[in-house]
Amino acid sequence: MHTAIYTLTSELHDEQAVAAVTQEFLAGLQLEFDYRGNDYSDYGSHPLSLIYVRTGGTEGIFRKMLSDLQAQNHHAFYLLTSGKSNSLAASMEILSYLRQHDIQGEIIHGSVEYINKRIKMLECVAVARQQLCGSRLGVIGEPSDWLISSTVDREKVLRRLGVELVDIPMNELLEQIKATPAEMPAETSASPQIQSSLPGANQIYLALKSIVEKHRLQGFTLRCFDLLTAVHNTGCLALAKLNAEGVVAGCEGDIPAMLSMMVAKSIVGITGFQANPSRIDPESGEMLLAHCTIPLNMVDGYELDTHFESGIGVGIRGYMKKGPVTIFKFSGDLTRCFVEEGELVRNQSQPDLCRTQLVVRLTDPTKAAYFLTNPIGNHHIVLPGRWKAALEEMVNISLPHD
Repeated sequence: MHTAIYTLTSELHDEQAVAAVTQEFLAGLQLEFDYRGNDYSDYGSHPLSLIYVRTGGTEGIFRKMLSDLQAQNHHAFYLLTSGKSNSLAASMEILSYLRQHDIQGEIIHGSVEYINKRIKMLECVAVARQQLCGSRLGVIGEPSDWLISSTVDREKVLRRLGVELVDIPMNELLEQIKATPAEMPAETSASPQIQSSLPGANQIYLALKSIVEKHRLQGFTLRCFDLLTAVHNTGCLALAKLNAEGVVAGCEGDIPAMLSMMVAKSIVGITGFQANPSRIDPESGEMLLAHCTIPLNMVDGYELDTHFESGIGVGIRGYMKKGPVTIFKFSGDLTRCFVEEGELVRNQSQPDLCRTQLVVRLTDPTKAAYFLTNPIGNHHIVLPGRWKAALEEMVNISLPHD
């Protein structure tokens, strides 16, 4: 079970009557959970812990327990109430006390449908947070020289996300590429130039897999443009395949983009498409996002091409299914977040852009102004589906506050 429910009950109330209300209320939620009652010995051991305030008169009981509960769990307090037996009033007094002491909390109260939906959202985020904690993400080479605003607060990333950043010299990857046989992958191309580049692209893929295994990584970002001069090839195919295999694989050494992909994966289950916004219509909210690689599990089909800027190696022209998408990015110091939904209206293939090209129309056209007035770097993450609520919850509410 991902969720545990603990109880707060005043001794002044008849336990038999309170128990009957508890059974009816919790059964009506139609949720799976571990019912722990008033035994708080394992509080915080589940991804999500709820305190069901069953009656009024429980404020003093909670205050006496608070220091022990904080020692067991550093996340927000979620107070569940049915509204009966003055439970809502008690919950409000408790939450007010928490706020006075700069402790995060929330009362979960309302219709059965609202409570069910809210708990499921919190559980989703709590499980994602648990998945993130203890992750190791590699930075292979330094961030690309042009990423002048894409800095990161490593200590805050570790403290708030539980993610450790591991620096890996570019030379280590280059040595691993040399030690890897240049074998033809399953992919083929009618272009002689691309066909001749495939063994080298496969070398990079296998070498990166070895780096991931050696350093016990859940993902990485790669200073990929160095490969153009060092091995005369690209990492586009490798990143497309590794992302599809569940390894977060980012481009250009962009650490905030990699962290955004990691958070997205914890919520959505896929890493997302790291792309450059290339053209924007601030009136219609329509924008073009492009890059030379995309996770192969995000596309209905794809073609092989060369890398756009260099004209060498192997790039990916992927075609995503039209429909709802979410665009996501947060800053390296974890203080800012952009997340908006839209529709993928078409895929296109123009020769003067990176190979995968998605045209997205934002649901709220006014949000396009963000990209022109206050962007978080250039790369943003595109995800299939509508994930704004969950991602905002993850980034802005449920992560621990300093």
